[in-house]
Amino acid sequence: MSASIFCFGELLFRMSPLMHRGWIKQASLPVYIGGAELNVATALASWEHAVKYCTALPPNYLSEDVLTDIQEKGIDVSAVHLSGNRIGIYFLPQGADLKNSGVIYDRAHSAFSDLKPGTIDWHKHLQHCSWFHFSAISPALNENVAAVCKEALQAATDLRLFISVDLNYRSKLWQYGKSPLEVMPDLVRHCDGIMGNIWAANSLLGIPVDESIHENGSKENYLRHAAITSQLIQEQYPKCKWVANTFRFEDAGGLKYYAALNNKGNQYISPEFTTNIIVDKVGSGDCFMAGLIHGFSNGEPAQSIINFAAAAAFGKLHETGDATRQTIQQVNQTIASHA
Repeated sequence: MSASIFCFGELLFRMSPLMHRGWIKQASLPVYIGGAELNVATALASWEHAVKYCTALPPNYLSEDVLTDIQEKGIDVSAVHLSGNRIGIYFLPQGADLKNSGVIYDRAHSAFSDLKPGTIDWHKHLQHCSWFHFSAISPALNENVAAVCKEALQAATDLRLFISVDLNYRSKLWQYGKSPLEVMPDLVRHCDGIMGNIWAANSLLGIPVDESIHENGSKENYLRHAAITSQLIQEQYPKCKWVANTFRFEDAGGLKYYAALNNKGNQYISPEFTTNIIVDKVGSGDCFMAGLIHGFSNGEPAQSIINFAAAAAFGKLHETGDATRQTIQQVNQTIASHA
């Protein structure tokens, strides 16, 4: 049996209304099953990795439907904890971004946010796993979930799993009296791989960021800053083996996307991807994270890893829903078309 990649985080329903009251006129509100770590797990399972997903869901028929759907995608749900009374929800207009002010969270007192330390037997569920992945979204919810993350990371460290984190920063979620700088450094010290961007590293870890970088915002300057940020992260967190940074910029001319991977003292830069068409911005970063895990798990060269991860993230911008449906062949075609 191949070792599994273990993803831990909250499953959410995304309600995706049409703007300008379209959802009222049509009496229709599309629902997508999402959540950062589930999006990562879904991509990895479709790319033929053994994946195990852990969250908390209430014991009702909605959860049963969701778990059946996840299992049909080839994801092991044996670690899902059934407890609580509700599944978290967020509302986001179609085509908008999670960083957009239009996002509305309705996830207080969800089954996941009500998790307490000591609830999940981490050493049991992490057996036969090689990789543990989580994101900064979970410890942003409340102090208990942050403590659950800490005990999961300690167990993963004890079992010598490779640990990765996505430095997702959601300012609307850090509302329980603790700042990210009081919580995240203690969790990130366990991590072998860190993904994010220079601004999230500043907000979550206190890594300095040049506030004036946009003034002469050349690609060379952004990549130079990514290298500096990566070096500072690795100095501050000695367990960290690599750091990946993404850059996505939009203007009237469309969108451009590129990424950098700092690994073993070298910086590897993806092609620059451009488009005038964006279907759905949600899940692009999760797809990037899945691409990194895919490449490192397969022992691929660093340049191939960052090329694939960036192309997968870019491709996700052209899909509806939270999780990608791209095949490996389609991602490779995206790379070839932008090489």
